[in-house]
Amino acid sequence: MSIASKLQSEDHNPEVAPAKGSAVARTLDILQMVATSERPLTPAELGEKLAIPKATVHRLCAGLEERGLVESRINGRGLLPSRELYRMSVGVLGSSAFKLQRHAILSALSARIGETCNVSLPDGSSMIYFDRVETHWPVRIQLPIGSRVPLHCSASGKMYLSTLTRPQQRQILESLNLEKHTANTLLDVDLLMQELAETAERGYARDNEEFLDGMVALAVPLTDAGMRVYGTLSFNAPAMRISLDDSHQYLDNLRAAAAELDAISSSS
Repeated sequence: MSIASKLQSEDHNPEVAPAKGSAVARTLDILQMVATSERPLTPAELGEKLAIPKATVHRLCAGLEERGLVESRINGRGLLPSRELYRMSVGVLGSSAFKLQRHAILSALSARIGETCNVSLPDGSSMIYFDRVETHWPVRIQLPIGSRVPLHCSASGKMYLSTLTRPQQRQILESLNLEKHTANTLLDVDLLMQELAETAERGYARDNEEFLDGMVALAVPLTDAGMRVYGTLSFNAPAMRISLDDSHQYLDNLRAAAAELDAISSSS
């Protein structure tokens, strides 16, 4: 009997409760639930939520873990999306169809505000510039696609951190090597926690020459169909051309472009 036939036979075993779809559908349902859950889920919880028999859900979860698509917490209770799954999702976002739409939105935003605009995604202890459109001005900040910026002193990093729970924020900040990049860089965890609370309340993040001397930036969140924050949209500019206070005039443009990006992400 082939593997496919064996799995199909198991799915129709009269001794177990019926579940929706084939083994492939069940596996994808598990993967989707793990990827979109606000907390780690155990195989037992996944089986209950998806009406999959205990033995089957444990086998499918073990297969996903073996392929590196999910991983167990250190204490063994609950499954988390793996870095491989994250890389796959980034690959989807970087596919040609999405890239053309995203780049067109970034280009239009950059033309409207006259500054460099970026889409950034979290990656370990930093944010990475996933897409970018440069300003037409000769004086600009040189941070090409693929550049990494720190979480604690960049607008995109602080925006992303502000969407996490307070315990998660503190855990991450205390685990980071908080490096002082400029005179304005905050290194005190309590002060950074206060800044993140203010960022969450106002719905956007600011970088007042905290990462690079002479650069200001604003960032807003990007969300998927489940309203989960997966990245940020930001613009940066030389402080000699625009002050941080003056940059707030472009918040509506930034939020409108973020809504367009959210729409194409949700339609995928």
